[in-house]
Amino acid sequence: MTDPTPVPARRVGGQGIGLVFSISAYGVWGFLPGFFLLLAPASPWEIVAFRILMSLVFCAILLTVTRGWRAFLELARQPRVLGAMALAGVLIYINWQVFVLATLGGHVVEGSLGYFINPVITVALGVVLLRERLRPLQWVAVGVSVIAILVIALGYGAFPWIALALALSFGFYGFIKKRVGGQVDAVSGLTLETVWLTPVAIVQLVVTGVTVGLTFGTVSPVHTLLMVATGVITATPLLLFAAAARRLPLVALGLTQYLAPILQFLTGVFLLNEPMPLGRWIGFALVWLSLVLLTVDMVRAARASRRASVPVA
Repeated sequence: MTDPTPVPARRVGGQGIGLVFSISAYGVWGFLPGFFLLLAPASPWEIVAFRILMSLVFCAILLTVTRGWRAFLELARQPRVLGAMALAGVLIYINWQVFVLATLGGHVVEGSLGYFINPVITVALGVVLLRERLRPLQWVAVGVSVIAILVIALGYGAFPWIALALALSFGFYGFIKKRVGGQVDAVSGLTLETVWLTPVAIVQLVVTGVTVGLTFGTVSPVHTLLMVATGVITATPLLLFAAAARRLPLVALGLTQYLAPILQFLTGVFLLNEPMPLGRWIGFALVWLSLVLLTVDMVRAARASRRASVPVA
């Protein structure tokens, strides 16, 4: 997945098409585990390396088609933007690599947990890094999430490192992207991130080639095509989300973001038959409770903001 941090909605087109874009974006992110499983027997390291390189190629094509190279080069001349995108690249690399390792290692459910608790992590980052003050329901949601993680750790017999790595890397990634603000568009941002990561991808391919071996071009034409398509599958939901964010209010975007981890959870439990002991069910139930609390608080805050903005006659 890429950055789902909501941005202020603008009325560009109808909200109906905006909802279609948002559901499509999160739907693609939700089915990513199934897509990566189709790339076997490629190793997680080869998959992520191709995801980086093919994303760069796809973004270059998009910049050419949309005539966005001039704006991109202007951004590339700004040290602050370059530094922010380099750090964002490191974080999204961690997120991508952990996610693919989890998927191919039989931990899709734990991966979905990371994206379920990501909204709570985002709230916590606001408190720690931006000195934001939480509303009472937000405090309760954070507390319930902490209890949920402890319950899962105790009930499952292992600390959910995968979930926390995904939630923290994606949370900090979203924080950096939000700090950059509207200065960097989706395609230019992803292009800069993948440019920074290209040397990592090349080294990763070389090491993989001399150790376990590369599968690209050796399995079947379909497998080769799917490996190339990793760039499209990475960039497309990001662009769909960017289109949705211009058309939908923040509340609608916030509600649709739960679609991706729900689909990942269902994939892990019902299609891949990953174990779900009682402790894990209780932990997930607590996480879902915290998300309900956050959603209620978000809706209340949005309504209060609208009432405050209505002029008094």
